[in-house]
Amino acid sequence: MDDVVIVGAGPTGLWLAGELRLGGATVTVLESRTERDPHSKALTIHPRTIEVLDSRGVAAAFLAEGVRIPSGHFGGLPDRMDFAVLDTPHPYTLALPQARTEELLEIRARDLGATVRRGCRVTGLTGDGVELATGEVVASRYVAGCDGVRSTVRAAAGIDFPGTEAGTWGWLGDVVLDAPPERSAASIAGPHGAVMAVPLGGGVTRLVGSDPSCDGPGWPGELTLDELRTTVRRIAGTDFGMRDPVWLSRFGNATRQAAEYRRGRVLLAGDAAHQHFPAGGVGMNVGIQDAHNLGWKLAAVVTGRAGEDLLDTYHQERHPVGAILLEHTRAQTALMTGWTPEGQALRAVLSRLIATVPEMSRQLAERLSGLDVTYPSGRRVPEMSFPDGTTLFERLRTGEHVRTEAGLVRPDGHLG
Repeated sequence: MDDVVIVGAGPTGLWLAGELRLGGATVTVLESRTERDPHSKALTIHPRTIEVLDSRGVAAAFLAEGVRIPSGHFGGLPDRMDFAVLDTPHPYTLALPQARTEELLEIRARDLGATVRRGCRVTGLTGDGVELATGEVVASRYVAGCDGVRSTVRAAAGIDFPGTEAGTWGWLGDVVLDAPPERSAASIAGPHGAVMAVPLGGGVTRLVGSDPSCDGPGWPGELTLDELRTTVRRIAGTDFGMRDPVWLSRFGNATRQAAEYRRGRVLLAGDAAHQHFPAGGVGMNVGIQDAHNLGWKLAAVVTGRAGEDLLDTYHQERHPVGAILLEHTRAQTALMTGWTPEGQALRAVLSRLIATVPEMSRQLAERLSGLDVTYPSGRRVPEMSFPDGTTLFERLRTGEHVRTEAGLVRPDGHLG
């Protein structure tokens, strides 16, 4: 019997697996897909997540391969937030396809001793683990549901997932552009819609956006290249010479949050715990940070270094972060879909404030980047150097608490 079974081998589940192994827990990851999904829903790695990677000594590969973008947007507004003002050694986002992020995280999890099993569809919970579609029971003391918005684990545990259904839709196309925008992460918005272009490498660019034709509760249908070309041309005045689509998709603004992140021996993280419109590209980041909070705690409990009450702090600390995430993505969705003259005026006013009020821009950047998260136990502790030449992030790579002049720093980088 393993200490923990993780259902879902996305970024959240794989980071959790590595954290559990770092803390001495035995862990098996179960994934229904036989192969990694080549289509990357998530693309953006935010500064706090880069810090998390750095604090475990695995940031180098991400920094070597990701495209660095030194600013961020709020609701697709034309004036962007300058990340240079952020108190971090990583004042930028990285654009890296989710498939590659998952590959790197799986390498780490396996290197630390986690078992990753693919082609294993979990159908429910049992008294001592989970049951697969084949009838096999995989036994464990705890079950972590990292299995997305349609989480089997959440449903089987009877955890409510209240919220709102989709009322507007966005679209994305990973395509080749013969005449791409000159500026990385270029965005164009107006009454006809909004589109952002982000280079993915290998000659492929992601075009992502929304437009008035996609408003409404009904599914607007599968996206075609002709529709994408027509829509982008209407918004930007050009289709950038798009051709050879790699992936075309739509996504909605259904917004939900699990009522409980822990029920007994079942815990939820990532999209299984929160669903939202992908405004700002923060979803994967919050999921990894959920896992970063949970991993050291669950490992400490299963190895006898802490009592079960430590697991209660997971919901207490991360549920409010998820609630704020939903609030901000809803606000950004309202801005991104403000097609009326009034909506366009609101966008113009807020955009000018970002450009002219540094404190407003900084606070939004801290929230978007994940650097402002503070728990009842204390704030996130920024990188610091010690007299012996080591740094905080280096010392945190053991997965243990670190004593500093600021106080005792937990394995997840917060005071406590």
